[in-house]
Amino acid sequence: MRVVLAGGGVIALLTALECVSAGHEVVLADQADIPFSGATSFDRHRVLRALHPGDPAATAAAVAAHHAWIELERLLSTSFYEQVGALTALPAPEAAWELLTAAGSKAEVLGAGELSEEFPHAGFVPGTGAVFEAQAGVLLADRVLTACATRLRWHANAELHPHRKVIGIDADRAEVRLADGGILRGDAVLVAAGPWSRELLAPALSRELVLHRQTMLYCDVPPADAAAWAATPAITSLGSAGGAWLVPPVAGTPLKLSAASACRVVDEIGGATVPSWWREHLIDTFAALIPGFRRDWLVDTRDCHYLARRSTLGPMLAVLGDRVLSYAACGGSSFKFAPLIARSLAARLTGADPVRTGLEPLDRPLVRAGGAHPIRPALRGVS
Repeated sequence: MRVVLAGGGVIALLTALECVSAGHEVVLADQADIPFSGATSFDRHRVLRALHPGDPAATAAAVAAHHAWIELERLLSTSFYEQVGALTALPAPEAAWELLTAAGSKAEVLGAGELSEEFPHAGFVPGTGAVFEAQAGVLLADRVLTACATRLRWHANAELHPHRKVIGIDADRAEVRLADGGILRGDAVLVAAGPWSRELLAPALSRELVLHRQTMLYCDVPPADAAAWAATPAITSLGSAGGAWLVPPVAGTPLKLSAASACRVVDEIGGATVPSWWREHLIDTFAALIPGFRRDWLVDTRDCHYLARRSTLGPMLAVLGDRVLSYAACGGSSFKFAPLIARSLAARLTGADPVRTGLEPLDRPLVRAGGAHPIRPALRGVS
């Protein structure tokens, strides 16, 4: 069968790979290059960790995702998963250890003294303990997307359409309308256009999605500290009130710094330029946390946008019609689970046996909840 995908990020690309691997044809269109450097999923790195406090199913799913990413490296004959582990500061790390162990993840508890002795440069809040996950680390996101796009570009059953923006979906006909007047027809359609997905959905669904904007800093660490930072795992929480986290410099990437306090709800997609107030907020945050942190460490800043479902703050899968789906992603969390998400979406699109993921939004989607945004018939061109 023929599957049409709208989007050039990790969900669309991995779903396309799943479909062609199963012998189906795929047609993928996006508004810019494929992969799209403006996609939420396009970044230097993303953290992969299993811990989801209070959620055994999601924790087990993240352990499965760890193994799926390793399989994907082998499939694509490339390297993009740096298994440096992950540290999370918690008031009760023992409970997190129990949760991870029950899910089959290798974990250990570090007390406050061990943290300060082993990672004095990282800036953990004094007196904080943490749980360490060995089966975790950093995904080199831009390498993932490039490897997927390259494989599809040379696959006989894949057809890529860069610089062809999707502006409408006909869920009844399984058609995708493009800004240049063309139409892409398929037996199934997936809308995975990241923060632009709202423009393609009916108002009832669009209103259910909230747009977020996150600011991040990228830094070069001083040469004297390079060895210490190179031996640092991903840190998903430093124990601070503002939710500070960091990604260590791995495989030539810069140190990445951000915090939950630098994420805000916005009305519309803005540019990638970071407003000075948010840059300064993060600089002040990490100057108070990381010993010796200085403004001249900063080499770049970036804002990214992502959608989250209003009622759950997570992703949203909606069934718009017979084998017409919309997946609105929620930033780094969807990237981490992307191989599992792609398998589930590909199965739904192609009519294969359902693939359970353990993730509630994937296993129990919204069915025909408002559908696609009404569109006028295309004026010209059929692709």
